[in-house]
Amino acid sequence: MSVRNSTLGLIIAAPASGTGKTTVMLGLLRALSEDGLTVQPFKSGPDYIDPAFHRAACGRASFNLDSWAMDGGLLDAIAAEAAGADMVLAEGSMGLYDGVASMGASGNGASADMARRMGWPVVLVLDVSGQAQSAAATALGFRSLDPLVPFAGVILNRVASPRHERLVRKGLETAGIPVLGALPRRGDLTLPERHLGLVQAVEHPDLDRAIADYAAFLRAHADLDAIRSAAGGSAPAVLPGGGRLPLPPAQRIAIARDAAFSFVYPHLLEGWRRAGAEILPFSPLADEAPAAHADLVWLPGGYPELHAGTIAAAENFLSSLRHHAETRPVHGECGGYMVLGEALVDKNGERHRMAGLLGLVTSHAQRRMHLGYRHAELLAPVSGLAAGTRLRGHEFHYSTIVEQTDAPLARVTDADGMEVAETGSHRGHVTGTYFHLIAPVSGGESQ
Repeated sequence: MSVRNSTLGLIIAAPASGTGKTTVMLGLLRALSEDGLTVQPFKSGPDYIDPAFHRAACGRASFNLDSWAMDGGLLDAIAAEAAGADMVLAEGSMGLYDGVASMGASGNGASADMARRMGWPVVLVLDVSGQAQSAAATALGFRSLDPLVPFAGVILNRVASPRHERLVRKGLETAGIPVLGALPRRGDLTLPERHLGLVQAVEHPDLDRAIADYAAFLRAHADLDAIRSAAGGSAPAVLPGGGRLPLPPAQRIAIARDAAFSFVYPHLLEGWRRAGAEILPFSPLADEAPAAHADLVWLPGGYPELHAGTIAAAENFLSSLRHHAETRPVHGECGGYMVLGEALVDKNGERHRMAGLLGLVTSHAQRRMHLGYRHAELLAPVSGLAAGTRLRGHEFHYSTIVEQTDAPLARVTDADGMEVAETGSHRGHVTGTYFHLIAPVSGGESQ
């Protein structure tokens, strides 16, 4: 038995991507923290970049909540990370109701699923540029589409002038929708981006100053007291069976962690640690070897294509990796998978020699986006995960496979059950996939 977390919270959502959710999220996290609140951040959906920004804003680890990839037990186990916090702020992904067509473990991946399940009211960030009273129709539609999704109000973004704000507010007042803030247009309050989204938090030249600016902006133009008062949550409920964070695939796990290898979901690492696994970070970019006593070497995704020359020259890292693979498991995801191959071709067409542990050549010279949820059934074991184990994950990259000579690691399908060509591969103790693991499929869950 377990108790569902009941910390009051809000979901910062929007009608679409690019409306300013992240600015609002980071500004609120910092401003509320400055006011003495302990705020627990979450990210709805399969995003491995935003949680690091959340942590930088409020000093508390952020975790993903994903209704397509996670069953109810895992969602509740992750939501329980809010224990001891004064309130929750969860950042949505894409538009509030945007998900996949087919249901997954407990939903279709939409942020609305989290609002409905956790009882956290939605604060809708509305980009009102190019409209006035018509913004009320958008807000009204989002509030009314699903009566089970709690709705707190809106924060207006990119307001052009005081007159513009008055007109927008008039429409919303007529519709009975609370306005929790009105943010003037500011071209300087943006975070740098690259092909997979935001530049990583560790690479931002002055992240703390940027977040402090967001907090000051929100403090000046939003009603923080009203936002705090709008927080809600479902009543505590005792759940049969409960859930737990995923178990580790080995006891001693050497994991690559630097600017080239950073895409791993926080709940996985937390689950591994709590189960007693020893996490042993190392930096391939600094030519560090994985710990010699590690049972498993794990290479997460990231941006190896931006550092291919450095990785190719990291002889200590590469030779130690090859030595480990002679007797013990090595696994790579996405960027890590590419590094396990024979070669990586960068966007300029230059070929860089990689570890050579898999018969794989990948290229960024001809970009093609691969994006979406993945369901996989392992055809061979991955360290502590036996053949036949079913997994849920997510794939997002622009590289293409030029050559793959090893046996497929898994039967992989997308969210709608369609076969995916990127099956991963395995050779000896070495395995790799293009998708990032989110969670094993529980025993009672259907595909």
